[in-house]
Amino acid sequence: MPVVVTDIERADADVAAAMARLGVATVHEAQGRTGLMHQRLRPIYKGAAISGTAVTCTLPPGDNWMIHVAVEQCQPGDILVAATISESHSGYFGELLGTSLKARGVRGLILDAGCRDIRELEELGFPVWSRSISAHGTVKETLGDVNVPVSCGDEIVRPGDVIVADDDGVVVVPRQDAAKVKAASEARLAKEEASRARYQAGELGLDVNDMRGRLAAKGLVYMTQAEWKART
Repeated sequence: MPVVVTDIERADADVAAAMARLGVATVHEAQGRTGLMHQRLRPIYKGAAISGTAVTCTLPPGDNWMIHVAVEQCQPGDILVAATISESHSGYFGELLGTSLKARGVRGLILDAGCRDIRELEELGFPVWSRSISAHGTVKETLGDVNVPVSCGDEIVRPGDVIVADDDGVVVVPRQDAAKVKAASEARLAKEEASRARYQAGELGLDVNDMRGRLAAKGLVYMTQAEWKART
């Protein structure tokens, strides 16, 4: 039975919003290198960096009806996550739907299918991460679900989870882990800032990250060219 769940529990809005500045790579590493969607999901234009809470929907092949249904369930600060029930590259989403979502305060769309109206969406300032770009049209005939767990980019996304997306890709953070992952990401970012200062001062990664002892323990040996020639 197709269903629309209307009263989902979302991650804390401030926690979700803060993750955009932390970045996909940092969040992914901070939560144990988990949650990263497949690299097939790419931004339709460069430079966008967003985070927010997930509203989800499932889409039949070549049919974007449920995106229209999902728009009604979106609130300011949300990110719509739309996944097809089987592979499809039709242009499910374009400028008009982007205009509708932006008017509701939605921060972006993660779409495991095709997107079109790329120039117009960039001019609108509505970011999309999609599987492909295609002008192929869709119909509105078959029902799906809204606000149920979906598989998008080979990752499970549950309504209310945190989505972080930028030029590096898309990562999902489980709703119940959001505050913990944010704190771990901030700690990682602070550590990177300290390392960056040392790199800028000319230090090597070998020393900044205390690698020399571990390399020696693995058996790495330094020798002069003459020593190497004599050995061979």
